[in-house]
Amino acid sequence: MFRQMRPAVVSVLAFMVLLGVVFPGAITAVSQVAFRRQASGSLIERGGRIVGSELIGQRFSSPGTFHPRPSAAGDGYDAAASGGTNLGPTSRKLVEGIRDLAAAYRAENRLREGAPVPADAVTRSGSGLDPDISPANAELQVARVAKARGLPEEAVRRLVARNTRGRQFGVLGEARVNVLLLNLALDREAKLPG
Repeated sequence: MFRQMRPAVVSVLAFMVLLGVVFPGAITAVSQVAFRRQASGSLIERGGRIVGSELIGQRFSSPGTFHPRPSAAGDGYDAAASGGTNLGPTSRKLVEGIRDLAAAYRAENRLREGAPVPADAVTRSGSGLDPDISPANAELQVARVAKARGLPEEAVRRLVARNTRGRQFGVLGEARVNVLLLNLALDREAKLPG
């Protein structure tokens, strides 16, 4: 019986070492050399203090900041409870939630009732921690942010344009605006009143 168990035990131990130690160690080493910033979390530091990650969305609610897409992660932007709503397209709760989010978005950004809003302004991402919004979403927030900051709308539009990234490799995904980076650029341009 020992002769029959020996290959199984040796195989399990070998694979544990190979796949549990060697492989993760090699991947970590390669990522730290080739993609150090991303492997370390793409953390953003200002004034010697970490203010967030370029890869993980966070809540912004002041009228003078651009707001991210809605989050279903815990109480909203809770990285420990990352996840979506898992509501299907025929779910009444999903439809009502989108309707409520659209009404709130229109009111917050002083849009007329029934005005079209970008999908990312009224739907939650799969992770609940999406750091980016669409350029269309950012454009509809420009007037609110400019007024709260006491800036000309055109100056805020230029900041949005400078912080808009195109499609990855020119073909993958859509153009996007990182909310944290845009709000930090706004902070450099003009502080919030008060």
